Amino acid sequence: MGQPESRAGEVPERVGDRLPPGQRLQRGWPVTHYGPVPKFRPERWEFRVFGATADGDKRCWSHEEFSALPYETVVADLHCVTKFSMLDAEWGGVRAATLLSLAPPAPEATHVMVWAEYGYSANLRLADFADPQTLFATHRDGELLTAEHGFPLRLVVPRLYAWKGPKWVRGVEYMEADRRGFWEERGYHNIGDPWREQRYSYQEEPDEGPAL
Repeated sequence: MGQPESRAGEVPERVGDRLPPGQRLQRGWPVTHYGPVPKFRPERWEFRVFGATADGDKRCWSHEEFSALPYETVVADLHCVTKFSMLDAEWGGVRAATLLSLAPPAPEATHVMVWAEYGYSANLRLADFADPQTLFATHRDGELLTAEHGFPLRLVVPRLYAWKGPKWVRGVEYMEADRRGFWEERGYHNIGDPWREQRYSYQEEPDEGPAL
């Protein structure tokens, strides 16, 4: 059986159960980002893992080397803090867990900062980054990402709001203490769990983020 029919403006019950509080079902994929779309230059592109690594060294991959890492897919939803949700997208790319195995963090690492073009950043708890569904995506539904949607690489963190997964990612910094990223410094919630509707910093509990 298919989804039950719904009247205009209504969400089928079984779909509605999958939407976090305050979200609406989105049929397409809107383009949302801050700043211009960067120009991709493969000969200059480099992905770095640095900071509190297990051996104290940084690890770098060229675009060709990163593209040769194990390709995997996850089927997961995407929840944007602007209140739209896309369900059951197939994301293809490199799992964050693969990066963690190739360039392990130090035992003292608790968080990561994901860095993208133009100095954009998003902080994550290490446990959220290590989640099996967290993926450095190159494809969606079998198609290469467009530049507007983050080509050549965007992070997808299905368990958190989509701003925690930057487009045009260039590296990951392991951290021994939490630090706010770009939007977290500008009033967004430090954790960003859509099921708890953690949208803004004024909603934070005392242990949910560093001082603003």
